[in-house]
Amino acid sequence: MSLSTIFRRVGLKDLVSNAPVYSGAREASGGLNLIFRRWATKKSAGSTKNGRDSKPKNLGVKKFGGERVIPGNIIVRQRGTRFHPGDYVGMGKDHTLYALKEGNVRFERHKLSGRKWVHVDPKDGHVLHPIYADAATIPDAESLLC
Repeated sequence: MSLSTIFRRVGLKDLVSNAPVYSGAREASGGLNLIFRRWATKKSAGSTKNGRDSKPKNLGVKKFGGERVIPGNIIVRQRGTRFHPGDYVGMGKDHTLYALKEGNVRFERHKLSGRKWVHVDPKDGHVLHPIYADAATIPDAESLLC
């Protein structure tokens, strides 16, 4: 018997209407236990635990004791107040200490508390605020204050 005679006898209508319906892999294989697997088309790359690094923050002392600074020079970049601002030294919002006047940097440590201060000794010497400078020129300033 040839294949053409088999196809003629069965007919297309019988093939479509009597199609077997399988509920699982066991029935489809005729009782054999087959496991259907779906294979990946590409091999997945393994994830690494390395490869992440933060940018350097460049913290630390930038101008050391005795060095000359001009206004705006950064003296110390720090997290928190490891060093506190002293005379003619300002502090930024990220606790960066910078010079307010031209002069030399001086570091000081308090004997009892251990707190570290950074000062700038001005090139022209210490300048009094204009209010206090006017008070010093009045001859009877001491009698007015008492």
